[in-house]
Amino acid sequence: MASLIGQQPRYMQLAQTLLNEIQSGTYPLGGQLPTEFELCEQFGMSRFTVREAIKQLVQMGLLSRQPRLGTRIVATAPVGGYRQVMGGVTDLRQYTAETELDIESTELVELDPRIAALVEARPGERWLHALGVRRTPDQPAPICFTEVFVHPAFRSLTGLEGRSHTPVFMMIEQQFGEHIAKVVQEIRAVAIPPAMARKLAVEPKTPALQVTRHYINRKEQIVEVAISTHPEDRFVYSQTFQRDWQAG
Repeated sequence: MASLIGQQPRYMQLAQTLLNEIQSGTYPLGGQLPTEFELCEQFGMSRFTVREAIKQLVQMGLLSRQPRLGTRIVATAPVGGYRQVMGGVTDLRQYTAETELDIESTELVELDPRIAALVEARPGERWLHALGVRRTPDQPAPICFTEVFVHPAFRSLTGLEGRSHTPVFMMIEQQFGEHIAKVVQEIRAVAIPPAMARKLAVEPKTPALQVTRHYINRKEQIVEVAISTHPEDRFVYSQTFQRDWQAG
């Protein structure tokens, strides 16, 4: 069965329960989901929690909501590409547990000025460089092309070959006793270049989301940089911002 949750907010746990019940036939395809009020009573949850759970399933393509017509089940499996729900570093472990990185090649590379600036290093340093694609069990085409740069201190890293569910940063922690204290993430829109397009089975210049993550240790040093390029129809990024200020 599809899975939505690791350590997630209550509305995500409810979304997972509703997803399981849709897939098991409790709520059949083409039928109506109970109203928000009925779900609040069934689960003892607030209307906000129920509404956010339904919103997650609508965004995944399982439900359709229309005024005065209610909420209808239109699919029993997520439509489109992979959906990543992020709240912290632990969610990156969930991401790799649900997907598989297929490493195609690794080599030591001498950083040119552009890459050196990206990883905040000096040109000429020799970093471990890996290339591969990430896959999900229920989708034949890769969800992204991934490029990984590992700091020279850890370039003897083993396990960067074939297919793996273990995050690269966890391999570094396990093999070298390092600790990743934080991850800095940037997301930008790009056009997929021809060589990458062939590996992703898309047309060159297809729009994509490029996610760059800097894995940083307690000394504020970059340990790893991972760049993942996702074709437009294969990836959804979801993040919840909790209000933490008082109204004036």
